[in-house]
Amino acid sequence: MVTAEELATRRDEVARSPDLSALRAHLRERAAPVLARLPPIPEAKALFSRDGGVCPDDGTALTFDPWSPPPREHRCPRCRKVVTGERHDRHWARFQHLWLVERAAHLATLAALDDDARAASRAAEILRTYAARYWQYPNRDNVLGPSRLFFSTYLESIWIGHYLSAALLLRAGGMLDDDTTRGVTQVADEAANLIGDFDEGFSNRQTWNNAGLAAIATWFEDEDLAKRAIEGPTGLLEHLLRGFGRDGMWYEGENYHLFALRGVLTGAVWARHAGVEVFAAPQLATRIQAALLAPALTALPDFTYPARKDSRFGVSLAQPAFVELWEVGVAWLGERGAGSGTAQLVSWLSALYNRATMKPELLDSYLHDAPIEPLPAPRSPSRRGLSWWALLFMAPELPADVPAWSPGSVLLESQGLAVLRTADRYVSLECGHYGGGHGHPDRLHLTLHAGGTHWLADPGTGAYNARDLFWYRSTLAHNAPRLDKTSQAEGDATCDWFDTSGDWSWVRGRYGGVTRTVVSGPTYVLDIVELASRTEHTLEVPWHLSGTGDVGRGTWSSGDLADEFVTRVERFAPDSGGGPVTLAFSDGGQALNVFLAGDGELLRAEGPGRPGAGRRTFYIVRANGRAARFVTVLEPVASSPAVRGVRAKGSVIEVESTKGVHRHAVTAAGWEVETETGRVRLAGARASQPVLAPLVELDTPKPAVGAALRTDRPPPLDGSLDGFDKTEPLRLELEDQYRRSEEPYPGADDLSAVAYAAWDGQALYLAVEVTKQDVCFRAEDAAPLHLDNEPDDIHSDGLQVYLGNPDGGDALGYLIVPNTQDNRSIRARGAGESPGQPDEVRGGWQRTSQGYRVTVALAWPEWHRAHVGGQVRFDLLVNEMEPGRERRTGQLVWSGGNGWVYLRGDRQEPARFGVLELVG
Repeated sequence: MVTAEELATRRDEVARSPDLSALRAHLRERAAPVLARLPPIPEAKALFSRDGGVCPDDGTALTFDPWSPPPREHRCPRCRKVVTGERHDRHWARFQHLWLVERAAHLATLAALDDDARAASRAAEILRTYAARYWQYPNRDNVLGPSRLFFSTYLESIWIGHYLSAALLLRAGGMLDDDTTRGVTQVADEAANLIGDFDEGFSNRQTWNNAGLAAIATWFEDEDLAKRAIEGPTGLLEHLLRGFGRDGMWYEGENYHLFALRGVLTGAVWARHAGVEVFAAPQLATRIQAALLAPALTALPDFTYPARKDSRFGVSLAQPAFVELWEVGVAWLGERGAGSGTAQLVSWLSALYNRATMKPELLDSYLHDAPIEPLPAPRSPSRRGLSWWALLFMAPELPADVPAWSPGSVLLESQGLAVLRTADRYVSLECGHYGGGHGHPDRLHLTLHAGGTHWLADPGTGAYNARDLFWYRSTLAHNAPRLDKTSQAEGDATCDWFDTSGDWSWVRGRYGGVTRTVVSGPTYVLDIVELASRTEHTLEVPWHLSGTGDVGRGTWSSGDLADEFVTRVERFAPDSGGGPVTLAFSDGGQALNVFLAGDGELLRAEGPGRPGAGRRTFYIVRANGRAARFVTVLEPVASSPAVRGVRAKGSVIEVESTKGVHRHAVTAAGWEVETETGRVRLAGARASQPVLAPLVELDTPKPAVGAALRTDRPPPLDGSLDGFDKTEPLRLELEDQYRRSEEPYPGADDLSAVAYAAWDGQALYLAVEVTKQDVCFRAEDAAPLHLDNEPDDIHSDGLQVYLGNPDGGDALGYLIVPNTQDNRSIRARGAGESPGQPDEVRGGWQRTSQGYRVTVALAWPEWHRAHVGGQVRFDLLVNEMEPGRERRTGQLVWSGGNGWVYLRGDRQEPARFGVLELVG
């Protein structure tokens, strides 16, 4: 963490700096309760569940109280209800484990800087207590990687970083005794095994895994481990150079940008001990500087970050956890001679301190302000109210002679995000890369923030374990176009044009056959969505407007919009007279007028609003054909309306205002606006951006190939092998066919399967014989698990079967579990991204001396015609469950597993399917 010499230097800096001295006083005050008594240490590992940590009445997150003694009471901050129970306790444990080791690092910092024996003693007590209990927390039932204290490896990595920070600070101050040292060494060794076993490749979480391994390498002075964590193929430096684009933005958007950036900066502290000065290398320092600046450039006018991709909605960038990133980054860039461009960052920090307000929030990587209930009034952040990390590393003072923060329009080319700013108005268009597993099908989404009101927002994501996750991960939840009444396919959009000229700016993006052109002028925003295709399509664009309002002059009648989350669908019929349809909305004293012109019809419906805000009415424009165009003018009204209407005349679009008519048209050079004062020409053709490549290139595996033999008579499907030809078995018995959780493949004697396939013109028939002694089937009437959004039946011995069209993208999946009530029948449900219908599956099962056998018939899908010499894409998965577990142990995969079972749910990527040849 720091050396004894660095501690001596820092003591002098703290003594001379009013800000650092005040921060030290703040930390002493915050430490007083922990010095007075040891906070409770959780008895159990943390659990990720739907019902733990939330109010059973209104779904509000329960207050985290680190001082709650057993039996614990957990309070809802909204309705004040008090609840108890194991699920809530284990949710509390997640934050408590993290908060406690933060306090250890906090106390160790005060001990090392002030030679404070009481703080050192309490910090060492926390370290020893965890050392004594660490092996009591089981490494099992995890959601995302091995972990003892938590359910995911990245949380263990955050924890071990704080744990070792405390230990190394005490050691640097000469205050770490031998007993504590031995305990820390044992914990660090086990944590290295857990974290090192689970390399997530290219991931925001891997930045923290790298930081945790680098901390462990520092403790042990292990050069090989340090080299892997810092310079390896998925190490710290690769994540810095490839995870953050040339524009500085992390590929998964602002939320994970900030999380990954703190992981990288934390890792950079540990890298110094391995001789890697990240901030001294020009290429690395330039990328870090861009990464620090990027979220400031995309920040909304209210200093929150846009909730793009999987993000929490409405989170202020003035959160102390984020402010520390800029403080420490500015300090390190300046110290190591790479600070020539830090003036912008200092301007941004000054704006946060002087103009932004926030309510503290709990973050896994920053719990310094807990407990935060009752919530304080919104306040501005302060240099004097940050954490122990800032006391060690931020600059003694910030320069005062920096210009005021005043961002302009900007295109983040690697991210594909265009931001058009005019005074207090912010408009953005989402292009670029999809964003990996945290991406949303929201290419060409439009955001509008003006006059202090977030009129058109990206809703981000609610809770990962709530059903409405599927809404927020749909195109319909965004202000983005979709085709044929389905969400966009996973893919990238391109930004073809971007330019600014005075008060005017524009951007044009393209996703498949759809383009979206956004032109921002002094008083209004022009939005044009166009479809050009050789085939017929239905084009739809949702509009999720803030505030209250509706359409004038017309009537509503029943309409159609099929979606699980949508109700009260109506279609608008305007009164005769022509002209655009106008929507007038108001919110908090601000007004917005929306003028809709062009093809199609207007619908309104009710669906989930922004996370935590209840249901809201939204609008959809819809048109059918090979070509369609929607023209919309958005006018935030400052004092009195200026726009009177909009009309499209061929390639020219006219916007009528109180000052005259503006004529917009595309040109060979870009876009042209004829205004009452002259012509405005906007250019800015953009080159396409390279596709984000994975850090580790893997050869595409060859698909597995098997045979299904034609049968003249359907098998009886009673769990026996009667009617099945056993000459062409499909075997699942190899280590590289196993997807594991915490433990590796136990071997074929403990878990394996052999399947036999038959077919006729009606169905595919399967007999699957599983070798497994401790069979564990989930009962049909078992209580719901309430773990996450995955079907409970994946946590059972049973099967997952998938069929795919060899000539196209069609695919179906089924989840099949034997019923224990009658020991004969099976139950089936659809599985995967394209679930099949349960009534398409019939069959039975039997217990065997080695395990169990399932026989089923899967009706051929409508897109498949079975014939001799034909093929069907196919996969078979065998789930493994053990008594006493909450989550499945692993699964065998016919096409090849060789990885982890975490987060796979009931899904299997069609690209991984093997092939069944239909033999006569």
